[in-house]
Amino acid sequence: MSANAFIGGSVPQCRHCDAHLRHTLVDLGSSPLCNTLLDEDALQGGESFYPLHVRVCDQCFLAQLGQFVSPEEIFEEYSYFSSFSDSWVAHAEAYVCSMIERFSLDSSSKVIEVASNDGYLLRHFVARSIAVLGVEPALNVALEARRSGIPTLTEFLGSESGSAIRAQHGAADLVVANNVLAHTPHLNDFISGLRRLLKDEGVVTVEFPHLMRLIEHNQFDTVYHEHFSYFSFYAVERVFASGDMRIFDVEELSTHGGSLRIYAVRDDSSRPDNTTRLTAMREFERSRGVTDLDMYSSFSARVEATKRDLLECLIGLRRAGERIVGYGAPGKGNTLLNYCGIRTDFIEYLVDRNPYKQGKFTPGTRIPIRSPDVIAETKPDYVLIMPWNLKDEILGQLDYARSWGAKFIVPIPRPTVEE
Repeated sequence: MSANAFIGGSVPQCRHCDAHLRHTLVDLGSSPLCNTLLDEDALQGGESFYPLHVRVCDQCFLAQLGQFVSPEEIFEEYSYFSSFSDSWVAHAEAYVCSMIERFSLDSSSKVIEVASNDGYLLRHFVARSIAVLGVEPALNVALEARRSGIPTLTEFLGSESGSAIRAQHGAADLVVANNVLAHTPHLNDFISGLRRLLKDEGVVTVEFPHLMRLIEHNQFDTVYHEHFSYFSFYAVERVFASGDMRIFDVEELSTHGGSLRIYAVRDDSSRPDNTTRLTAMREFERSRGVTDLDMYSSFSARVEATKRDLLECLIGLRRAGERIVGYGAPGKGNTLLNYCGIRTDFIEYLVDRNPYKQGKFTPGTRIPIRSPDVIAETKPDYVLIMPWNLKDEILGQLDYARSWGAKFIVPIPRPTVEE
């Protein structure tokens, strides 16, 4: 499939199985790249907007966006740093402890993480004297990892680079790929790259938001251009099998509004399957209609209803003279802002703990991003929580705002106000 198969008037093709894509999951109009924040000088210029139209394949049931820009353009400089989320760092450390125990990893083992970001996860293996290697395509993020003492290659993973990494650095007992599977437009080549990094009996674990939870809980804001694909277990099992890999276990996670962690090996591995969890997941998805196109086609109406509800909430508050700001400037937040048409007429500013984002402006909607300290200085009436999946963590950080009566708006799965 060509890189631009989704562009133009022809019917696009599935990036996994090449079937024609004739069915829509949701169409969010057009939006700029969600993690491309603007400097003040850029406010005088224009921006490029690209379609956010998610289609679903009626053969392998992979939900997917078209590729309108190259991964190099998206990830050469990236604004997301994992270390600024306390709950995500805690999740990573718990994962490390679990993997060490389950797979008997020790100082003779090797761990490779794909999309290793700023080293937030690998540092926990290093602290336990386990050799690591990060593979991170974003230059600025990889630099932070190296500064923290995490050996990191600046690479995109594929079949060719996977072979080169294995030849130069050796194969891994454990390959980690958290929240990166959606970020690769060349899906089949990426799976081949994972396989090439593994020792014969090595294990790869992959975490990704579960499409069934995205639909069930109306998480449409997780759709953005950096996410090329959206996975059910049904689809991901087919994708891995076509790459000569076997999924032998699966876990449900609460992260990102509901995720899966799959465990996979080379197809010739002797590792036994956890048939209980695999069977339960297959049955769960079957009962929800994973291969029924009606399940996918009904999603758009719920998304449109949520947009109307959120705008009605914000309009009512602004008419009453209430001041509203936003907490967090995640990629998903920019999908929400652009789809709903929320700009500074509704939200005065956003705050974010990441210094890289502070002083910049959101793409498309051009809302200023400031330090969280500004909330205490300006004392807004309402705070819109953009990363709703971190709601509990953020409400704890904003507990002080209750002293002047501030309330909190959580937009997903439907807009609610918490005091």
